[in-house]
Amino acid sequence: MAAGSLSAAMLLAAPALAEKSGGVLKVYFFDSPASMSIHEEATIAGQGPMMGVFNNLVMYDQHVPQSGLNSIVADLATEWSWDEAKTALTFKLRDGVKWHDGKPFAAADVKCTWDLLAGAAQDKLRVNPRKAWYRNLDSVTTNGEREVTFHLKRPQPAFIALLASGFSPVYPCHVPAAAMRQHPIGTGPFKFVEFKPNESIKVAKNPDYWKPGRPLLDGIEYTIIKNQSTGVLTFVSGQVDMTSPYFLQVPMLKDIGEQDPKSTCALVPSNVQRNVIINRNAPPFDDPEMRRAVALTVDRKAYIDTLTQGKGNIGGALLAPPEGIWGMPRDMMEQLPGYSPDVGKSREEARKIMQAHGYGPDKHLSLKVSTRNIPPYRDPAVILISQLKEIWIDAELDPVDTTQWYPKVYRKDYSIGANLTGNGIDDPDQAFYENYACGSESNYDGYCNAEMDKLFDRQSMEEDQERRKQLVWEIEKRLAEDVARPVLYHNRSGTCWKPYVKGYTPMINSIYNGNRMEDVWLDR
Repeated sequence: MAAGSLSAAMLLAAPALAEKSGGVLKVYFFDSPASMSIHEEATIAGQGPMMGVFNNLVMYDQHVPQSGLNSIVADLATEWSWDEAKTALTFKLRDGVKWHDGKPFAAADVKCTWDLLAGAAQDKLRVNPRKAWYRNLDSVTTNGEREVTFHLKRPQPAFIALLASGFSPVYPCHVPAAAMRQHPIGTGPFKFVEFKPNESIKVAKNPDYWKPGRPLLDGIEYTIIKNQSTGVLTFVSGQVDMTSPYFLQVPMLKDIGEQDPKSTCALVPSNVQRNVIINRNAPPFDDPEMRRAVALTVDRKAYIDTLTQGKGNIGGALLAPPEGIWGMPRDMMEQLPGYSPDVGKSREEARKIMQAHGYGPDKHLSLKVSTRNIPPYRDPAVILISQLKEIWIDAELDPVDTTQWYPKVYRKDYSIGANLTGNGIDDPDQAFYENYACGSESNYDGYCNAEMDKLFDRQSMEEDQERRKQLVWEIEKRLAEDVARPVLYHNRSGTCWKPYVKGYTPMINSIYNGNRMEDVWLDR
């Protein structure tokens, strides 16, 4: 077992030369999603199994662990270029590509997809978690069947990074959005076969895939097992070939290493942070000082020591370096409100705030901490409840099923929530616009600051990466001061696979971009 992270040699290795075709990869999967529509889901439970069903215009190289602008490669697009003003991005499209139902792929499909995401289409998504990604998109135009141009309202150098995300597949014009929820049609290496909620998700090889020699697998079967211990037992006993990607925590990885030492296990930063969402629109947390008290009682080291055995990282909205490209250095982060390593001093300040609002040893505040009912959410919620007691808040755990969790937070139907935020890409445009911009569907706690929206735009337009980084760090500081979704810690998550599973590379700065699986093969 690779304890900690994969070696550089393993991470950077290209698929082996002696590849073999055939076989069905069996994966134990951690949860049952609400639907199969990537554009309507905010979780890897839906996006992970479906990434191989689709193609993007461009994508992140599946064998470069740290995804970024330098690792973007062609997919349905063969080439791309900016105009001189850097407000028009044009793609030349691949010829001869067909949807899984046999209809030809064309530029119109690209336009239909982004009209749908921008809310400009007659058809509508039930929910649109990433609509905020495209607030700078003015329009999409086509030039014949093989050329499409994205017209932006202002320069946005990292716009192409959004298109490369595993959350950015091209959908077909001829299939309604509602149909994509239960039977998605893509152009990818795998065809959708079936989804049995709480049982399994199955995909099969697309024999007409446009990329020669791919995929290598005949199919993938994801068996949904919500109990983590049971899932691990199915892996150790050989019933499945791979654990749920980016899901296992350190203790489970150690157990697998002891019971099945021949398997490979990788523990990597996942760009999935644990955080606190606070309903700032309803009492008592419509008062900014009450929100500040919650932020000040947090002991981040306790989360890391307890839940990751010291392997997690303290960070803000963006993944901490060195795996993260944009995150603040640790010493700078510790200067932010609520991030001081002197937790005792911070809690004393929090108690003074609570007393000023009428709370104290003889009068506690009672509420519920809502969270998604799976271990990565529940475990931090339990610790949060214990830390809230330090400032006279008595909290009760409110576990919510996955199918109801996102609708609940969209409705702001909570007081405090223990939440996970998985950044689709390691780039400030995605993190800021999706999670903190006014009006974003994924801005769960309703944070809205017009001045911050202007700062988001300013960093987004900056082409010089070092100057952009300084702006990003200023935004991080302001978000901490405003108690916008206080980040508890950045997690490291594990994946294990049998020695005969080849061609798989876990990414270290987003769990959403390495699930195409077209290069994976079985050496048996």
